[in-house]
Amino acid sequence: MATRFGKRFANASLVIGNSSLPKSTQELVSLRASQINGCGVCTDMHTKDAAAAGESAVRLNLVAAWREATVFTEAERAALALAEEGTRLADAHTGVSDETWAQVRKHYDDDQVAALVSLVALINAANRINVIVRTPAGSYEPGMFDEFVS
Repeated sequence: MATRFGKRFANASLVIGNSSLPKSTQELVSLRASQINGCGVCTDMHTKDAAAAGESAVRLNLVAAWREATVFTEAERAALALAEEGTRLADAHTGVSDETWAQVRKHYDDDQVAALVSLVALINAANRINVIVRTPAGSYEPGMFDEFVS
């Protein structure tokens, strides 16, 4: 059961990964949600994958403080705001703010918005699975799960 579910879960991530949403944005969003959720293994994975794809250490180090950082574009800031508000649903009874939606719509087309919303949902699910089963962090190597995805 776990292997079948894991494979289907990973294949769902391929749809997002193959979207026109920039890969750097995908990694920043996944990293930020993982930080908020306290998912060490996902934080490890998305930090290393982003670095392997050429993301700078400065930007990776500032994701948790993106509001105060000058190294993110307006589009990335909109995506990070959506990631935070979509991850912290229980903290705000209104969900994602109108301001955040307006910024997301300003910078992303319909397909990219769909990918962004799907990504926030998927990474939150992955975080919860890994936190529940206490998956340890630190040993991830970029590409180590490539054969798992068909």
